[in-house]
Amino acid sequence: MKKILFFFLFTSSLFGQIQSGPMLGYSEMNEVLIWVQTQKAQKVKIKYSEIGSNLSEFTEEIKSDKKNGFIVKIIAENLKSGTKYNYEVFLNGKKITVPQTLVFQTQTHWQYRTDPPNFKVAIGSCVYISETATDRPGKSYGADYNIFKSISDKKPDVMIWGGDNTYYRETDWNTKKGMMKRMTHTRSNPEMQFLLGNTHNYAIWDDHDFGSNDSDRSFWQKRESLEVFKTFWGNPNYIFENEGITGTTNYNDVQFFFVDDRWWKAPNERKATGSRDYFGEKQMQWLLDALKSSTATFKIVVNGGQVINPSKVFENMSTYDTERNYLIESITKEKINGVLFISGDRHHTAMHKLERDGTYPLFDLTVSPITSGPAKPMPEEFETKTILKETVVEGKRNFGILEFAGTLKERIMKISIFDKDGALLWSKDIKSSELK
Repeated sequence: MKKILFFFLFTSSLFGQIQSGPMLGYSEMNEVLIWVQTQKAQKVKIKYSEIGSNLSEFTEEIKSDKKNGFIVKIIAENLKSGTKYNYEVFLNGKKITVPQTLVFQTQTHWQYRTDPPNFKVAIGSCVYISETATDRPGKSYGADYNIFKSISDKKPDVMIWGGDNTYYRETDWNTKKGMMKRMTHTRSNPEMQFLLGNTHNYAIWDDHDFGSNDSDRSFWQKRESLEVFKTFWGNPNYIFENEGITGTTNYNDVQFFFVDDRWWKAPNERKATGSRDYFGEKQMQWLLDALKSSTATFKIVVNGGQVINPSKVFENMSTYDTERNYLIESITKEKINGVLFISGDRHHTAMHKLERDGTYPLFDLTVSPITSGPAKPMPEEFETKTILKETVVEGKRNFGILEFAGTLKERIMKISIFDKDGALLWSKDIKSSELK
């Protein structure tokens, strides 16, 4: 009864006053981004106060409008570094009631002062929210939405959405309005709101939240899709103006590189002529430059498709082997330390480890799916030298938590994979000294 009442109160608040959110976007040392979607045009502002303080402030007030899906992005600025704040949403001057305490936090200014703080990052991909009118006939492809509560119960500081964060249907991808409608449908999932409101969210896309299945650089609506992605997410930057979602962020001593595997990608079957691109030359050179110049302890490349897995199945980067080989050889030749990959797409979880002569191994951690239909690796993938069989999770919806701890000289990343209910499936530690 309590759960039913709680769900009723939450959905009444969610759909009666705002459409979805609030969602926390990026966090920096002195500012954070807060995202809100209303049901109609309304003036939105955020009230916030340092936890433990009686003093509060308001952000600027921004009016939502239909053109942008009634979405506003508000910056809370002039904040203290390394500080947690309570916040509240006001619509047209009236406080909106939600069933949880809302908290955001700023990053700590630790450089040249202390060791970096410990922190947690949640990771996962492939989020399908069912809708009878547009789902394929038969068994629902999306389920187990309680997984969002399981993720939030781990109290991550950051959530990185690894692509396929919504699934455009045939009714959606031909128009911007259709894509906006599908993104709104996914973002309005009641179970998701707890995670959105208290964890700082960053995202990449893959084919299903870019366009149709296996969509590539030829997708005729990709500029509209880009506008929709930028509207619905709160990433801190986009490297190339009006081209793709490539970006990066530092969180304490870790740098995340958000790499686009759609905007420049050649069609899967185009092999006889033309450029066989996956990341594309422009993005590839930026990535290598950025990795080389980074001073982060761990340099984590987040990409929709698997990079290290040598099996040429589906849309793994190995099906674009010239570019994949160039990337791996360049990391080796440039002597770039601390690199590892996070990927999604495959609807199973697994870690691949590529041994390299004279230097450290490259890891690729695939975590999938969150709510989409689970799958399993192809038989030939179990025969590769790179797969760590003890890390394979198939037939289960799951998510990952990365915990970073220790001194700057010996930082440890603990990888833990959990099932939909939050039960531990496996864990593994990687020391920063192992990636040099």
